[in-house]
Formats: sequence, C-alpha cells, structure tokens
Amino acid sequence: MTRNRRRLGAWLLAGVVLAVVLTLYDADRTGVSDPKAAPSATPSGAAPGTPAPATGDTPSPSATVSPSPAPGTGEPSPAPSPTACTSPGACGYPDANSTGPRIALERHDTGNMSVKKDGTVIKGWDIRGSLDIYANDVTVIDSRITSTNWWGINLRPGFSGLKVLHTTITAVPGKGPDNGGVNYAVSNMGGSSIEVGWCDISVFGNALSMGQGDLHDNYVHDLVAFRNQGGEWQHTDAVISGGGNKGRLTVRHNTLLNATPVDKGATAAVGLFADTGVVSSVHVEDNWLAGGAYALYAGGPGATGIRVTGNVFSTQYHPAGGAYGPVTAWNAGGAGNVWKDNRMSDGRPVEPAP
Repeated sequence: MTRNRRRLGAWLLAGVVLAVVLTLYDADRTGVSDPKAAPSATPSGAAPGTPAPATGDTPSPSATVSPSPAPGTGEPSPAPSPTACTSPGACGYPDANSTGPRIALERHDTGNMSVKKDGTVIKGWDIRGSLDIYANDVTVIDSRITSTNWWGINLRPGFSGLKVLHTTITAVPGKGPDNGGVNYAVSNMGGSSIEVGWCDISVFGNALSMGQGDLHDNYVHDLVAFRNQGGEWQHTDAVISGGGNKGRLTVRHNTLLNATPVDKGATAAVGLFADTGVVSSVHVEDNWLAGGAYALYAGGPGATGIRVTGNVFSTQYHPAGGAYGPVTAWNAGGAGNVWKDNRMSDGRPVEPAP
C-alpha cells in the first residue's frame, strides 16, 4: 500500500513538472516568434499599413520650410537646402579654437617697435605695443599683439615678404590714437604680397587692409565702432582693399564678421573699393561672411578678375547677410569675373543683383 502511494506521488510530481515545462516553452515561443505578441512598430495614430521606421532610426524633421519673402522683392525665397550651416566652427570655418598662438607666450612691453633687420622671426611673444616693419621677410608667428597704435602690424612701402601666422592681434578700445580708435590690425603698404594665416583678430576698425596678399584661415570678429578724428563714425570692414593693386589678393577660408550697426559705420565683411584705382585680380573663396551694410562690396564698375566662389553668407546678424543684402557692386560683365556656388547659411543660393 505504501509502495503504491509512493508510485502515485511520483507520477503526480512528474505531471506537474511536465505541465510547467510546457507552459514556459509556449510563453517563450510566443514572445519571440509570434508577431501578435510583439509591440507594434507603427506609431500610435498611423494609418493601417504605414511602414514602420527601420530599427534604430529616428524620424527626421522635414528640411522643407515655408518660403519667406526675399528682401525687397515680395517674392518667396527658395526653401533652404540640406546644406544649412549653424555657426562658423560647426561648419568647418575658423573660430577661436583654430586660430591664434599654439605655444606659451612671454610678455614683451615693446611699445611701438620698429623692425629693421631682414629675416627677423618673432615667435612666442606677448607684445604690448605694435610692430612697424621696415625689413624684408619678417615672420611673426605664435604670438599675441595688444596695440594702442593706429595698427597692430604695418609693412612699410618698399619692403616685402611679411608673414603673420597663428597670432592674436587685438587692441584696447578707447586707447587708440584715432580719437580713441584703432584702425588696422595688419596693413600692407609694401608693393608685394604678404601672408596672414590662422590669426585671431578683433577690435580694429579695418582689420585686414591691403591690395594684395594671401589671407587664409583667419577669424576676424568683434570689431569696435568709434568716431574718428573727423568726428564721423569710422567705416568698419573685416577685410578692406582700396583698389589699384598690382598683384593678387586672395581671401580664402576665413571667418569674417562685422556686427557693427549700420548707423555706427558698418560697411562690409569684405570691402573691395575703387578708392585708389580699379579693383582687379581678387579671389574671395570659401569664406563665412556676416554683417556690414552689405556683406560683400564686390569692386564696382570696371572691376576685373574678381572670383567669388563657394562662400557662405551668414544670417547671424541680418536675415540677408548684410543689413541691406549679401552683395552689391558686382560687375557681371567684367573680364574674368566669376560668381559661383555662393549661398546663405540656411542653404539658399545667392545671386548678385543685375
């Protein structure tokens, strides 16, 4: 009798175990393989049959926006393209992180120093003063200049070969000689090209002033408005050229910002003016341009050999790049003049007015 009870208990226990195993197996099979058991991949409210996003994808907002009227036309502007940019640094243009000195600096209270030895190299100096260059093939590299003079660095007529690289050039607002203002961060009065690259430049009214040179990978920003000795607001430009140049001026891959209000002298981010002669042989390539009355003054009547290609006209200060528009004074019929692949920072193409 006892043996029969034990045999019956064993059978009952085996039956319970088998039932549990079958239940677990069915639950596992249903959760993995049965589509009915999986959560729906179609968002709530989607129409039946709507394809679900691929695993791991997040639906992106549409790049299409409602066109707004183009300034002064009343006509809708083209919709932004997917190539919109948000800021210079985020879009590969120079900023404070990619310009200026790369090494520790030693302070030098030079005052307004004249450099008169050919081949001089100034490296690692933190200069309180300015440099007046009366020599050939001078290099200023990995340094900082804080000026209260008319200029930060000035190449005098008759000299050549100046290079200014990886240097910060700034000034003390209100302490300059032009009624408290300072005028030129780098001025080329010589008769040949100079190179200015990877520099962080601020405060000066006309930061980079020259008819010829290679200006590349610079960050020009925070120009400071001031009334000059004539009592008028000083015109401000990140890059300015007065025309009449013999060689080429190349302005390539710079961030050129002019946030100065128009009623306080703002002119341009790049100003090509025929003040001292016809503007010729200027390449403005792949720059981030923002601010001024117009972001670009393009040389005016008679200008030749002007190539404006691949630039971004930023809306960060004005919806049209400059207060009145992105560009003016473009001579479409000038020999060798090329306008190509220029756009607003929101992706809209930029074409100069006829």
